[in-house]
Amino acid sequence: MEQRKLGAELVVSAQGLGCMGMSDFYADRDDERSIRTIHRALDLGITLLDTADIYGPFTNETLVGQAIANRRDDVVIATKFGNERGADGSWRGVNGRPDYVRSCCDASLQRLGVDHIDLYYQHRVDRKVPVEETWGALAELVAAGKVRYLGISEAAPDTIRRAHAVHPIAAVQTEWSLWTRDPETNGVLDTVRELGIGFVPYSPLGRGMLSGRIRTIDDLATDDYRRVTPRFQAENFAQNLALVERIDSLASEKGVTAGQLALAWVLAQGDDVVPIPGTKRIEYLEENIAALNVELSSDDLARIDEATPHGSASGDRYTDMSSVNA
Repeated sequence: MEQRKLGAELVVSAQGLGCMGMSDFYADRDDERSIRTIHRALDLGITLLDTADIYGPFTNETLVGQAIANRRDDVVIATKFGNERGADGSWRGVNGRPDYVRSCCDASLQRLGVDHIDLYYQHRVDRKVPVEETWGALAELVAAGKVRYLGISEAAPDTIRRAHAVHPIAAVQTEWSLWTRDPETNGVLDTVRELGIGFVPYSPLGRGMLSGRIRTIDDLATDDYRRVTPRFQAENFAQNLALVERIDSLASEKGVTAGQLALAWVLAQGDDVVPIPGTKRIEYLEENIAALNVELSSDDLARIDEATPHGSASGDRYTDMSSVNA
């Protein structure tokens, strides 16, 4: 598989695997199936696995650790701290205090069953704690050998600069897809490229919507988190479905799926971009990986831009947007 670089040194596969949905937020959890999917991803050349302490909560890191127990050298493990959750799943807010950073890292190492984390993200920025304090603690973890590289998620340009001044950032993770094009206009993409930071788009398939497999809200299980998010609500859903239909039409012309076209578009944005589509199923994993073989001409890219301009998706990304772009 093609390799790409995050920051100055960290080399990973051009596409990673998001593991969140294997344990949380989406329905139909099946750990054995998920482990088989992770193994298949590694066999096909994916090296970057993305998890976080809150997924489950806590159980997704354990799952990933079990899956890679005998293949540690094949994997770049990315995990996160900063969104605080109780064991019962309750949300406790964003926490960037240095003592919390240290305890989270130790707990993640234990759950993953490893002696170091390859890429450790600040999942959300704590507005109550100066980012310099949080990143001072993170720099100590790097110096101690517990973490190799650092990242930050959903951070504003000024926050990225301040964190990067304390310790080099290898990757910024932010939602980016054909229905979330904010990084192109809010300064985040320009900032990471100026500083030589890699970009890791999460939800590059628009939480599954851009796959073309979700046609009505009833295609989602009753306990699926997406049912309560703004973009899947009533009029927003109808408008977003129309967007997907435009993508699907373009994909059909190229003989690929809507999801493959959407992923190919993200991959075409630069060799510093490593999307992490998530799935629990091998068949969808293989479909996603095949997007690496989809070539988009300048005409294709122009037509896609025309069909899905910035702001064409309807509704906010989250019910509460207060913890993003902080």
